[in-house]
Amino acid sequence: ENGYETGEHAPGLKLGGCGAYKAAHHIIKTHAKVWHSYNSRWRREQQGNQEGSWRGFCPWVKGLNLDQNCPSVFEGMVGISLTSAWGEPVDPHSQTDRDAAERYIQFHLGWFANPIYRGDYPEVMKNYVGEKSAQQGLGTSRLPTFSLQEKTYIKGTSDFLGIGHFTTRYVLQKNFPLLQVSGYHSDRDLAELVDPKWPVPGPAWLYSVPWGFRRLLNFIKTQYGNPLIYVTENGVSESLQCPQLCDEWRIQYLKGYINEILKALNDGVNVRGYTAWSLLDKFEWNKGFSERFGLYHIDFKNKNKPRYPKASVDYYKKIISANGFPNPREVIS
Repeated sequence: ENGYETGEHAPGLKLGGCGAYKAAHHIIKTHAKVWHSYNSRWRREQQGNQEGSWRGFCPWVKGLNLDQNCPSVFEGMVGISLTSAWGEPVDPHSQTDRDAAERYIQFHLGWFANPIYRGDYPEVMKNYVGEKSAQQGLGTSRLPTFSLQEKTYIKGTSDFLGIGHFTTRYVLQKNFPLLQVSGYHSDRDLAELVDPKWPVPGPAWLYSVPWGFRRLLNFIKTQYGNPLIYVTENGVSESLQCPQLCDEWRIQYLKGYINEILKALNDGVNVRGYTAWSLLDKFEWNKGFSERFGLYHIDFKNKNKPRYPKASVDYYKKIISANGFPNPREVIS
């Protein structure tokens, strides 16, 4: 949407109300082709190599005798990584607000996940974009369609689901007037709100709302048959540099969000791994090097780019070493 509709991100194209949908359509079909390429050609070959080359090492993996399961231990996996916020209804007792929050998630995560796990775009997305397109006098929906053959080809093309998650929004119904050029945001007929009490440790868009992560993970469990999940991105940036590298607010963010993943695990969500975003300060879309997500501070003005650990490094090291919270009293059930 930022790259092909608003032009805010690379490649900077402003293609009206259809550019984002067309780009996503190609991404989904291309992903499926890559998965099938691996599945039909490389998966079988790598399994064969594993039996011959790796079986002797299997009993030493973490001190366990995994000899019976060697081929599956080293089998490659192909998945897709999707970034999604969570949408919470402003009034949970209002069916209108609940429907708006559902649309928020379906237009966000479901846009890509639904074709891969269920074979087509979410029904609510097809209905809303189709109705808006008809109101504009267009002969067909701005949301492309998959053929029956494409639906079959795309469905099931993910050995795992990567999830990037950063924040949450409250959602309510908002009817947009008929626009000559409608787009992704006006197609949804909703408005996003935030609670002013939510911490804003970094940029204005990134509010710290840990409980939203647990709800998103449980939504994935229910909607897509509890797939294997790897958290591929979760973290927070700073808008102002702290010369003492004292990012206590990042520690609190990580603690809150990792704790909610632990709750989701207890709910039965199939989360296998977690990656904090990110190890180093780096180039961040149209913000360049000004928005810093790293656990390590990078001095970009120095030609050698020296790296300095922030306070969060020591905290995260302890979590990694313990494979969880070192102090059980940190865990909030």
